[in-house]
Amino acid sequence: MQGWNLKRNWPLHFMLAPSLVILLIYQYGPMAGLVMAFQDYKPWLGIRGSVWVGLDHFRMFFDYPEIMRVFWNTLIIASLKIAVNFITPFVFAILLNEVRHTFFKRSVQTLVYLPHFLSWVILGGIMVDMLSPEGGLLNQVLESTFGIRPIFFLGDPDWFRFVVVISDTWKDFGFAAIIFLAALAGIDPGLYEASVMDGANRWKQTLYVTVPSMLPIAVVVLTLSLGQVLDAGFDQIFNLYNPLVYETGDIIDTFVYRTGLLSGQFSFATAVGLFKSAVSFIMVVISYLLAYKLANYRIF
Repeated sequence: MQGWNLKRNWPLHFMLAPSLVILLIYQYGPMAGLVMAFQDYKPWLGIRGSVWVGLDHFRMFFDYPEIMRVFWNTLIIASLKIAVNFITPFVFAILLNEVRHTFFKRSVQTLVYLPHFLSWVILGGIMVDMLSPEGGLLNQVLESTFGIRPIFFLGDPDWFRFVVVISDTWKDFGFAAIIFLAALAGIDPGLYEASVMDGANRWKQTLYVTVPSMLPIAVVVLTLSLGQVLDAGFDQIFNLYNPLVYETGDIIDTFVYRTGLLSGQFSFATAVGLFKSAVSFIMVVISYLLAYKLANYRIF
């Protein structure tokens, strides 16, 4: 039976083949390089010729002076992103669902989706210009409207995390709201009709019908996001940060990039990246277990 299905559906498998090849080349192929974490890797010797040092780089990882700062920066930024990127699309989906003018609703949906499809290379350049203390649009508005002196948003450690979280939310909240809008579309209209018969206004319908009906999918989204607790967003921070904000903006991924590619400490950088991946894998497993226990969500 399985062979017959494969024969009948071979065009679908053929269409899937390029994606599988790309996945193998760019996701699984580089994993062979993880052996460098256990070697004193020298590029001119290669992986086969480099000396095996075991767990030395992992011991050095815990003794490295910048590691705790980098770790906490990653955890704080990622946690803030998870929280804000959960609350914002949840609330936005509820508010958008209350809009009855179809054209306006569709227009808003399209506008908030668009930033998701722009790369951080493009958005980073736009934000650098907009947030510049010398003629940046935001500083011009603050100065002309409120009399506030120009703020160096991308060069002040106290402001950098705020800018990172808000800009990331602005970019992705519209796309993230799709799953909540789908959940809203699946709510039984009879529940609203019954609530109207009981005298509930729009606010009470939202509070006692809409929100409870969305809680299962909300629990799934929130628990699955735990797997990203050490993923603070390399693309974004790499395009926005600078040495002035390393104190609050340097994360594990940017630290690995500077240590490995710029400083040439390939083995140590690989060890740091492997440690992060191991912790992320554990968090992903925990998040799926929680999603199954709290919302009866399972992949298999």
